[in-house]
Amino acid sequence: MKRIEIRRPGSGDAEKLHQFFELVLRDTYAKEGLAHMTKDLENEINDKKNLLEEDVKSKGSRRYFLIALDNGKVIGTIEYGPTGSIILGCTGGELEGVVEVGTAFVHPAYQRQGIGTLMLNAICLTLLGKNINEFCLDSGYKNAQRVWNKKFGEPAYIVKDYWGEGYNHMIWRKRIKDLPIVFRIL
Repeated sequence: MKRIEIRRPGSGDAEKLHQFFELVLRDTYAKEGLAHMTKDLENEINDKKNLLEEDVKSKGSRRYFLIALDNGKVIGTIEYGPTGSIILGCTGGELEGVVEVGTAFVHPAYQRQGIGTLMLNAICLTLLGKNINEFCLDSGYKNAQRVWNKKFGEPAYIVKDYWGEGYNHMIWRKRIKDLPIVFRIL
């Protein structure tokens, strides 16, 4: 495996991360058959940019990103922060106060190489270091749902047809102590 650097984003990383979000989300929408939903895609890209800005402004206290780099090239991201409105709405507020892990993105050329697992391990260790023992995570993308089902088992919540017919939304709630110390890398 290559030597991958995982770190907090620095002051010069914003533009690289904006380009990374756009690349990964455009690829995801294409693979999911959603490329025609250009307004939703643009909203999703802008949402990720706003989350990154929230991290920078709060210096990681409200939103906390980690990035993975290969020779200076951004190849992965993951973050945590307050539980978002979609999860709160889908669960009737049951997950209020549970940290949400999100923006778990891997560059298309690096997928299925263990980068996502590496990022997940890093964020779980970060959470444990801050005495945060559980998190929630959600996905409306079918490909990502398969990955999370493999890693975490069945979701705690499934909202049928949330994104349209056949497009369910899934939410997992996990205690870190119930997960393996080191997740298996594919």
